[in-house]
Amino acid sequence: MNDFDREAAAYDRWYDEHRAAYLSELRAVRAALPRRAAGVEIGAGTGRFSAALGIKTAVEPSAAMAALARARGITVRAARAEKLPFRDGAFGFALLVASLCFVGRPRAALKEARRVIRPGGRLVVAILDGDSPAGKEYWRRRAGRPFYRAARVLGAARVRALLEELGFTGIRTCQTLFSRPEAVARPEPVRAGHGEGLFAVISGTRPRPARRAPSAGRRSK
Repeated sequence: MNDFDREAAAYDRWYDEHRAAYLSELRAVRAALPRRAAGVEIGAGTGRFSAALGIKTAVEPSAAMAALARARGITVRAARAEKLPFRDGAFGFALLVASLCFVGRPRAALKEARRVIRPGGRLVVAILDGDSPAGKEYWRRRAGRPFYRAARVLGAARVRALLEELGFTGIRTCQTLFSRPEAVARPEPVRAGHGEGLFAVISGTRPRPARRAPSAGRRSK
């Protein structure tokens, strides 16, 4: 957490300095979120996405980043993605934006996110897609980025496979940022699929439990 605590203000300024790229990312995430459902953001950083998307509850282990998120009106719990401080099925959706790459055990984090989503709810995972041409270039230059030096390179195909392994259904992907973020002058389009844009969003539904058939000897109504 040292880099995140030390550089929280610089991290937050990125969204002002690259506003068109940020707005592109917001569009892609918003397209994947369910409407009229209360959710949680896991690894909320300084709260830029939670605040813009109306998410009131978040988890963030960096104290400095959590302080900035709280200043934006978000209730932030200090916890890690692999062990969330919420009851089973507490939320209609869970959102992770560019945070899964910092998790030591991504599958465990997604499994824990699944636990706190109610049946029929959505898990939305946004990543800097290491499978895309823009993503490969971005990750090649990560040594000069204080936040991404120790991050794990993730591709949209791998995240999709993890969601499938965990039983999510209705999996969809979309993407944006087809240019380097610093070169984006106006918000870019959101396109279906993945593998071309730097910013990819993968989402899936936690299935509802199957209905039990009426037991023998009982009359169904």
